[in-house]
Amino acid sequence: MRLDRTELLLLGAGVVLALGAFVLPGWLTFLLTIAFAKGLVIQGVVVQMRAGLVSFGQGLYYCIGGYVVGMGGHFAKVSDAALLLAAAVAAAIVVAMILGLLLTRYREIFFAMLSLAFSMILFGVLAKSQSLGSTDGFNVRAPTLFGWAPAANAKLFVYVATCLLAAVVAVFLHRFARSGLGSVCEAIRENEVRVEYLGVSPRWTLYATYVLAAATSALGGGLTAFATGHVDPEMAYWTTSGEFVFIALLGGTGHVAAPFLAATLFSFVRTYAIEFVPHSWQMILGFVLLGIIVFLPKGLWSLFTRFSNKGARPA
Repeated sequence: MRLDRTELLLLGAGVVLALGAFVLPGWLTFLLTIAFAKGLVIQGVVVQMRAGLVSFGQGLYYCIGGYVVGMGGHFAKVSDAALLLAAAVAAAIVVAMILGLLLTRYREIFFAMLSLAFSMILFGVLAKSQSLGSTDGFNVRAPTLFGWAPAANAKLFVYVATCLLAAVVAVFLHRFARSGLGSVCEAIRENEVRVEYLGVSPRWTLYATYVLAAATSALGGGLTAFATGHVDPEMAYWTTSGEFVFIALLGGTGHVAAPFLAATLFSFVRTYAIEFVPHSWQMILGFVLLGIIVFLPKGLWSLFTRFSNKGARPA
């Protein structure tokens, strides 16, 4: 398939960032790894927001992805990153196909609260499970790739893999947004009844969107587990899911790159806020979100839209 300009830019950005592993300091590559991995989870939130649904339980699939990767190495002694990430995505899809049958019957606050409830159920189960480390969680084995062990460069390997996978997923989601199904999602958000008059089932469209969001979120959770080398039940806690919604609002839904941009900015703001005001960093984040809502209600990406429109305006 022929790639358009946006898709070429996304792939190019992924390659350039991956090559940056050889020149960027270790702390920065780690911060970007976490930001891009969480950006994949936020993509799942944004995909549902475009269809009119707000998920406060996306931590459910983020946690599933992380724990499948961790359990694969902890119990099955498997360390191949490709196999573990594929298993994480497959597990999330299976769970989403089951829960989606119920959740896609609901809208607005009911969908949000039900998604949060399932995430908290998983948190409770993991917190009480002694074999999985209870509230402390457990460590994740260092990744390999088809028998090759990065050894001392494991963190750089995870960074490069995260950059490339994020670029590929971004291209896929960009193409999805431009497809017929993506257009139907936006129509459902505007007027679901009229979509039914057109002969399209809103429920099954939202079902497909829900499963897609679960897959991308699990991939982000698996990459986070590799990057941090640890998983714990906090991945499914409500504050984690709230953070994803926070970042989704920060970036906006105007472009597929917005979640990655917002996740990176969020990581930098939180890191330096904790460094300089360790006891008030939540307040700093609150002021940032308040400023975005007041001055950029459509998110950070609206800044790029404004500048591009000014540049295209004839003299």
